[in-house]
Order: sequence, then C-alpha cells, then structure tokens
Amino acid sequence: MDDADPIGADRSVTTGIGIDDVHRIEFDVDWPPGHVAAYLLETPELTLIDAGMTGERAGDRLEEALDTAGYDLADVAHLLVTHPHVDHVGQVPRVIERADPTVYAPVGVRERLAREPDDLERQVEANATAAGLGGAERDGAIGMARDSLERSRRLLPPAAVDRWVGEDGSDSVTVGELEFETIPTPGHQADHHCFETTIEGERVLFAGDTVLEPFRPVLLHIGLDRGVEQSLPAFERTLDRLGARSIDRAFPGHGPVHEEHQETIDRDRRSLRRLTEGVASRLDPENGTTAAELARERVEDEREFAYRLPEVVSALARLEATDRARRSTTEAGVQRYRPASVE
Repeated sequence: MDDADPIGADRSVTTGIGIDDVHRIEFDVDWPPGHVAAYLLETPELTLIDAGMTGERAGDRLEEALDTAGYDLADVAHLLVTHPHVDHVGQVPRVIERADPTVYAPVGVRERLAREPDDLERQVEANATAAGLGGAERDGAIGMARDSLERSRRLLPPAAVDRWVGEDGSDSVTVGELEFETIPTPGHQADHHCFETTIEGERVLFAGDTVLEPFRPVLLHIGLDRGVEQSLPAFERTLDRLGARSIDRAFPGHGPVHEEHQETIDRDRRSLRRLTEGVASRLDPENGTTAAELARERVEDEREFAYRLPEVVSALARLEATDRARRSTTEAGVQRYRPASVE
C-alpha cells in the first residue's frame, strides 16, 4: 500500500459499534510500563485484538475480563494479531482451544516462522560477532533467537491462522462485520501491522506496539537476524505511514488509550535523531567502537541491552551509509566504527 492516503480516498467506513463497546484488557508484564493491553470489540461476532501475555495468571485475567463484559472465552469469534511477540500472542492457544475463532495474522509471520533454525543460528552468530559479542554473550544471543522462534511457533502455530493479512495485496481486511484498513508498520517487529477503522465518527487505530504514549518502542525488528541494519529505516517508514493518517484515538498495546497520535509520532522522530546522534558522538576515533560497547552505555540491565543492541547496529549502518562513520573488521569478524573524519 502507499505510505500516504490517496487524495480523495473514501475512509468513511463505519463499524456500527460505539467507543464504549471497545474493552481494554490489561495483563501484567515484567518490563515498562508494567502491562500489555489487548482489546475486546463487543459486536455480534465478538472480536479480540491481540491475546496478552503467557501464563495461567494472564489466562485467568483474560477470562475474568470477558466475564465482566458478559461473555465467555468460547464466545470469541475472531482473533486479530498485530505481531507475534510473546506479550501479544501469549493466550492464542487458550483462545483457539476454547473458542475456535477465525484467526488473522500478518502474512510475513508465515515465512518468518518457517525459518530454518540452523540458518537462523548461523546468521545471528555472525551478526552477534560483528556487533562485538563473544563467548557466553554470543551464545546467549543465539539462544534468545532460537527460543523466540520456537516460542512463536508454539503460541501462534501457522496452521492455526485462517487468514493471512496482506496475502492478497489488499490494504484492508474484513473481520466479521468490521472492516479495517491494514497498515504495515515494521521496526519494532518486522511483520507488525496496525488496524484502522471508524467508530462513532472517529478514526481509531489499534496500534499494537506503535504510537505508545509513554515512550518510543524499541526497534527489535528482526533482532540480530539477517537485515538487522534495516530496523531504523523500517521504523522511519512506519512513522511516515502513520503520520500521513488523521487518527482521532489510538488503542496501543502499552500505555494509555490516547488522542496524541501526531505528537507521539513527532516525539519518535526526535528519538530516532537522538539515537543516531548519540551513537555518532560516542565513536572512538583511535580504537573504534563496537555496537555492543555503544549499546552497553545506553542501558542499565542485560535484558534491555539485548533489546537495544539491534537499533544501535542499525544506527551505525546509517552513519556509515551517510559517510559519517567508517567501519573496519577484525580477523575475528568484529566490526569497529570510527568517525569518518578520522584518517
């Protein structure tokens, strides 16, 4: 689809439900801001957007929320997934087992989950080495990638998906009685999609892990897999696509429901500039600097380090592509970056 809405495009399709028919379901997570949200759309064909965190506690929370709204888990007719991260697909198996809904997921997920594990491990090993990881840290990065693939396959088995969003090249999807415009929004996760529709005359966005009010989403994209350098430009394209849209209300996966669509996009653009400039300012002109060294300076714990490393790798690639940094590679395959002005 085009990054901007076509001039004169008809975007007046209305769902026929009210804002009060959208129920937010929060699940506890161990990282900021401490929760993840799914959304229950109360229509004759009950629709769930994302499925929360893994675990019995989260499963009980989902069922409690449905009960409060007057429903049982078996009443869910449609399940729409924004992206396959664990905190958004954690209860998919339970929903499928109890409700047998029609399941929708971005088409890119299908190919990603078909990935050969040995090839994934080889690519992550090479990129982790290039970033400056060795020994146990490199092994940890490889294990993290393998575990993520296996977990995603278990929580969102491709055979359980009934409709792959975007497979037919369309930029819309009909979910029961609801029609959504589908927006590819990579950067946080490579296959991420947002879903836009009209409710009571408002343009609303079910945003997954984009346009978060508290902070910019981390640019995990594909982790340290092939194409890690593309996380920054991918998220810039996402901001361009979302910024071209007039959204009245966002329903994100983290942080509150809000009406600050353009403000969060502008903030995220500034954050990307700070990321790139911050990386540029820390390059050692004499010895060079690795992505791992730079990422370590930006974080306080190991979990955050693993999630921030890919965006630092991408920022370094941006600096090299714009002739602001030069790269050298050691015999061991470690890449070190210096300011381009240093000869």
